[in-house]
Amino acid sequence: MGEVSTIGLDIAKSVFQVHGVDVDGAVVVRKRVSRAKVLEFFSTLPPCVVGIEACPSAHHWSRWLQALGHTVRLMPPSYVKAYLKRGKNNANDAAAICEVVTRPSMRFVPTKSEQQQSGLMLHRSRQLLVRQRTMLSNAIRGHMAERGIISAKGRNGTAELFKVIADENDGRIPASARFSLDVLARQYAAIASEIGAIEKRIHAWHRSCEESRRLEQIPGVGPIVATALIVEVVIGKSSRPGEARRPGSGLFPSSIRPAARNVWVESQNREIGICDGCSSRAPWPLSDMRGSMASGGSGLRISWSAGRSRSPPWRLPIRSRAWPGP
Repeated sequence: MGEVSTIGLDIAKSVFQVHGVDVDGAVVVRKRVSRAKVLEFFSTLPPCVVGIEACPSAHHWSRWLQALGHTVRLMPPSYVKAYLKRGKNNANDAAAICEVVTRPSMRFVPTKSEQQQSGLMLHRSRQLLVRQRTMLSNAIRGHMAERGIISAKGRNGTAELFKVIADENDGRIPASARFSLDVLARQYAAIASEIGAIEKRIHAWHRSCEESRRLEQIPGVGPIVATALIVEVVIGKSSRPGEARRPGSGLFPSSIRPAARNVWVESQNREIGICDGCSSRAPWPLSDMRGSMASGGSGLRISWSAGRSRSPPWRLPIRSRAWPGP
């Protein structure tokens, strides 16, 4: 047996499982390593390929192992499941990871940097708070409906309910019910304030990020979406090892650029009837909407049937500007 060349690492909270093979596929090492001794163990090994499932803390360990000179490849857990032999345990998982990482057709997850994960935390925190705010709004609406008080949809309608709750002279709400509703209203206001603080931080980060500002030039993409793309997608990098990045691809990889350009062509052809800065549906043109795809003018135009129950998938604003290009 030779020295280890490929390792499958099954990470956990406290104890990690290591499965290593040499260039001929013979098992060289199979052992359990405590979390505190993982870096010490890998520092004694020659540079090798390390496969890890893309699960919580995988990007953290990937950065540390790359700093030690190893080549780390992260894989979706669903791709590893097909190579699992016998029962599922840490040792078998590590062996499956070690086999999957050597497959030439396997797709891998790019390692996120600390800056990307920090930005992703902003978006995930905002998403959680938005869900909580929606829950509070629905609860307030339900309680008020029990008293026969109904408001319009949206935040403006919720604001009208808050005025009723704050009016102590309104006899439609008993004192005991008003106390509970006031608690929910204060919680709603506090969460809305925290969401605003997070959005300010996202906008500040957006202004300082050149890639995010370039993404904003696409019609329908604002600071929230642009920064989310930056943290969720490693733009311009390949997901396969050894696959070279195409010269001149710029910010957008080949899979993203045509889609973005088609969106711009659609907006230039005035096929998208959505108000700028508004997520509500605007009237759609009823002429020539038979679900056909016709090419003409400046590019591809997609028409949707007016009789369909679902609305077209485009919910983007119209902006008269030239295609920014890569």
